Amino acid sequence: MKNILFYQSKNLFASEAVFNYLMDTLKDSIFTWDYFVDFKKSMSNADSIKTELKILQSLIGDNEDTIETNYLNILKRNPSVRKVLPILIALRPDKIKDMPIIDNVDSLVSANKKNLFDPKIAIDSKMEEDLVNFFNMSGLKEFFVKSKVNSLIDYVRGIEVGMDTNARKNRTGKAMENILEKYISNFCKEHGLRYIIQATKKKIYDEWHIDIELDKIDRRFDFAVLNRENKMFFIEVNYYSGGGSKLKATAGEYKSLFDFLALQNVTFIWITDGLGWHSARTALHETFLHNDYLFNLQMVAEGVLAEILL
Repeated sequence: MKNILFYQSKNLFASEAVFNYLMDTLKDSIFTWDYFVDFKKSMSNADSIKTELKILQSLIGDNEDTIETNYLNILKRNPSVRKVLPILIALRPDKIKDMPIIDNVDSLVSANKKNLFDPKIAIDSKMEEDLVNFFNMSGLKEFFVKSKVNSLIDYVRGIEVGMDTNARKNRTGKAMENILEKYISNFCKEHGLRYIIQATKKKIYDEWHIDIELDKIDRRFDFAVLNRENKMFFIEVNYYSGGGSKLKATAGEYKSLFDFLALQNVTFIWITDGLGWHSARTALHETFLHNDYLFNLQMVAEGVLAEILL
C-alpha cells in the first residue's frame, strides 16, 4: 500500500481504489489459538471450589441405599457445598436463580429454585425434598453411585473447559483488541513511542499530564499513542463478523468523533475488519471519505501505521 495516506486524503480516484482494497481484504475470522479455550480462567474457576469438591468426593462410589442420606448430611454440615452443585451439571448458579424448574413431571408445575444452592438459606424439610429431587432428576445420584471418575476436581476442570467454549462469542470482541495490542506494543517499543491501553481522560492526564476534552464522560479509547514529537493519537479497533444496525451507528459515531478530536489537534485512527462490513458498505464508505485514517488489519500488517505515527 504505497502512499496510502496521500491517496486517501488527496485523490478521490485513488481513494476509491484504496477503499475497494480495504473491502476486498476484510478477514472472515480473526481467531488465534488462545481464542478457543481460556485455560487459565477454567483452571482457576475449578480450583476456587476445590475444598467443596473434596468434600463431595466422598460420595463417589457410595451405596445407592445410603447416598441420599449421606448427601444431605454433607450439605447440612457444609453449607458452602450447595453453591457448587450446579457446576456438576455444567450450569452457573447465576443462570439458575431466575429459571423455573419442573421437578415433578406428573404435575408439570414449574417452581423457582433460586434459593436451592444458596448456602445462606437454611435447609428445612421442603428444601431437603428439593435437594433430593435435584440430586435424582439431574442424574447426579446415578453419576456418583456408578461413576468411573476418580477425581471430582479433574471432572470439574473438564466441565469448566467445556463451558468456556460458550464464552467464545464474548472473546471475539476482545480478539481484535488483543491482536492490535501485541502489534502496537511491539511497534511502540521498537520506535520509542509511548502508549496507553483502554485510555481514559484520567489515565492520559496521570500518564502524560495532557488534559483533553472528550465527547462522553465514560469515553474509553482502545489505545492512545504519544509519538516522539508529543503528538497524540487515539485508536479504536473493532471486528464485525455479521451485519446489523450496530455497524452503521459506529460508522456515524466515528465521523463525529474524528471532527471532535481534530479540533484539539488529536488524530483519530479507526482500525476495523470483518465481513459484516459488506452489509454496511455505504456507511463505512462515508466514514472512510470523511475521516483521515480508516484501515483494516491487512493495511496495518503492510505498515500503514508507521506512515502516521512516526
